[in-house]
Amino acid sequence: MAENFNRFNKIKFYLKFGGPAWLVMMADMDASSTLGAAETGVTFKYNLIWFILLLIIPLYIIQELSGRIGIATSKGFGDVIRENYSKRTSVLMSFPMAISDVVTYAIEYIGIAIGLNLIGIPIIVSLPAVYIIHLFVVSKRKYARTERILIPVSFVLILAFIIDLFLRGFIDSNPVYIKFSYSYIFMLAVNVGAVIMPFMLFFQASATADKYKFVRNAFSMANIKNVALKSMRRETFLGAVVSELLMVIVEMVFSGIKYNGSFASAVELSGALDNVAGPFSPYLFGIGLISAGFIALIVISLGSAWGIVESLGIDKKHTFKVYIIESLPAVMAGMILPPSFLINIVLYLLVVFVFVLIGPGIILGIIGINKEIMGNLKLSKANAIAYFFSIAFVIIFGILAII
Repeated sequence: MAENFNRFNKIKFYLKFGGPAWLVMMADMDASSTLGAAETGVTFKYNLIWFILLLIIPLYIIQELSGRIGIATSKGFGDVIRENYSKRTSVLMSFPMAISDVVTYAIEYIGIAIGLNLIGIPIIVSLPAVYIIHLFVVSKRKYARTERILIPVSFVLILAFIIDLFLRGFIDSNPVYIKFSYSYIFMLAVNVGAVIMPFMLFFQASATADKYKFVRNAFSMANIKNVALKSMRRETFLGAVVSELLMVIVEMVFSGIKYNGSFASAVELSGALDNVAGPFSPYLFGIGLISAGFIALIVISLGSAWGIVESLGIDKKHTFKVYIIESLPAVMAGMILPPSFLINIVLYLLVVFVFVLIGPGIILGIIGINKEIMGNLKLSKANAIAYFFSIAFVIIFGILAII
């Protein structure tokens, strides 16, 4: 018999079910996004704040559908595609993401290494150490355990950037500025790519599905699916707002800073921030990069590996093998290639993400309007229009960046 879902039960439910949406949004504010926001601030000061805040809307709409699918089907995104379309289609949606994630891994490792270098640990030591720690965490294959570690770390990131902003102070710059030039359009595309990344779709669907199956067994509530949907939507909206505010904060922190063209140098970062925020700023930014990079490493590794094994229809116990195959080349690249080489491709990588997102983004919407798959959680006509408009918005800016 279903028990009454009173306020106490709801609180217990939210504590048990919450996490995936918030975590994926914090991972969205990763090392590459941080460096992209820093480049935005250096180049355009406060001029793109309006656009970054506008991105809250498509970010929420797209990620909400990803979580909705996880609740409606109790399955990951890759599983849903494979079972309702074909294995080939599922593979075509997930493998481009996995390939691009190899480069993303390298950027995250370098971002963490830069952060550790800011507090005095050389890259030759930090990269292998971070890889081993990450290997240990992922090998546990316990999402809930990983989540308990990462969510508190995400608050460190938030605190670091907020303190950084107030130490930096505010400058006189127009937050709403529009210019029809290639550099301006390219930077818009960079920010779009930094906000909505392919791995986020796979991670939130799979993580939400796992959490939903857990709470469904723990709570015998008649309306548990609707309560889960409401909880996920609130958490996704909060995460979207916070992640974009963090992007704005980074843009504002770096506004007006003069630099020699490379964010890959710890000395460069320390010097730039010391001029505007005192001797503590490099340490705060270092903590931010370390937190952002490690959160992203965990979420990307889970999202990417889940996407691959779900697409191939193999057991999730093999996700660890996928992680090894993807991450080892990234660590080796970080050890061999100059950090400046990897960091210099960050902006172009963010634009590439827009195109990798096209396939999964479109099929996500097609699944969302399919009554047979989604049941009562099928998108309404208004929500479907909003979703496809959001995907079109993202794609258009990617196309404009290469014209």
